[in-house]
Amino acid sequence: MQKKKVLFLIGNLSGGGAEKVLSTLVKYMDKSRFDVRVCCIRDEGKYRDEVRRTPSVTYSYLLADERTLRGRWEHWAWNLKYCLIHIPYLFRHVYRFLLPKGFDVEVAFLEDLSTKLISYSTNQNSKKIAWVHANLYVMHWNARFYKKSHDEIAAYRRFDKVIGVSEEVCDSIRALYFEDERTNRVLMLRNPIDSGDIRRRGGEGPRLERKRQFRLVSVGRLEPAKAFMRLLHIVSRLCRDGYSVELWLLGEGKERGMLEEYIGQEQLEEYVTLWGFQDNPYSYVAQCDIFVCSSLTEGYSMAVTEAIILGLPVVTTDCAGMADLLQNGAGLITENSEEALEQGLRTVLDHPDLLEEYKAKTVERGKDFTIEVLMKPIEELFLH
Repeated sequence: MQKKKVLFLIGNLSGGGAEKVLSTLVKYMDKSRFDVRVCCIRDEGKYRDEVRRTPSVTYSYLLADERTLRGRWEHWAWNLKYCLIHIPYLFRHVYRFLLPKGFDVEVAFLEDLSTKLISYSTNQNSKKIAWVHANLYVMHWNARFYKKSHDEIAAYRRFDKVIGVSEEVCDSIRALYFEDERTNRVLMLRNPIDSGDIRRRGGEGPRLERKRQFRLVSVGRLEPAKAFMRLLHIVSRLCRDGYSVELWLLGEGKERGMLEEYIGQEQLEEYVTLWGFQDNPYSYVAQCDIFVCSSLTEGYSMAVTEAIILGLPVVTTDCAGMADLLQNGAGLITENSEEALEQGLRTVLDHPDLLEEYKAKTVERGKDFTIEVLMKPIEELFLH
């Protein structure tokens, strides 16, 4: 059988959930059936080297890493190319002259500029797929890539399939882009995740001394959507009320300075640790008691999925995908507010027997996430 040639286009390979999903996906695609290429608009990100090292995967980019530029002329050429790529009426030409060609499947793997570029594909023989990782009805962050809403709708309607990572995400896609038509183009596929590797890496690294009875943990970019500030507010009140808790936060982002300032003001240094981005976050998560998701919105949380695989009960705000992830009672879903999340944590901390019950159900739920089961429908999508 002739291999299917598959192109994945994405903005970059930074430390976000979608970028991590892509690195896992291309690693486990059956290379006897697929010829895989990953192209980044910008050559940067925490998962770039991981993708580059993946056997039988070709990596390329449109814009070089700015840190590698030398001299005034290289910077001038880079800036010119950057401007050309981002001019709306040149997108057809960007696709024609800059993107790799000759693929059977063209995938825009994130709801960013990559979706807009692939929507201008002139390849009449390719299957075009757009991946959406966020509930766009709640946080319509990708609207900034389009001048008008009808341009955005038209872009998504040029795709043969639009993939949502949860039913809530699929509902947002239908509401925004296919409201006036009955369509079977929207399909829900869960993110592939390597549970065996996660459990193995969870046992690596040094065991760190426990400061308090309960260790809470959360993982994600330090950005507004993750709402880590309200989690710090909650931890501050819990500590003030005598709860023996500490919080670990793993991730980097533009809110780090603001979070550090609050930690200093509230004298939380002994209770909160910002670990930054870690190559092996599982080693840290595995040493904790409760995973807390304080997000305003999610698509299908990779961090929560990984916590479940590591056997951590979850206390989370009500976001897309959470009902599916915790379907067997592997944790507690609260209303999406600071007050409700705090009350949920207090309930779990006040009832150790409830925490043990959640933990037992989490261990059972974690058995459902195997890479073989999750990869099969994705590969079928590319083949047919």
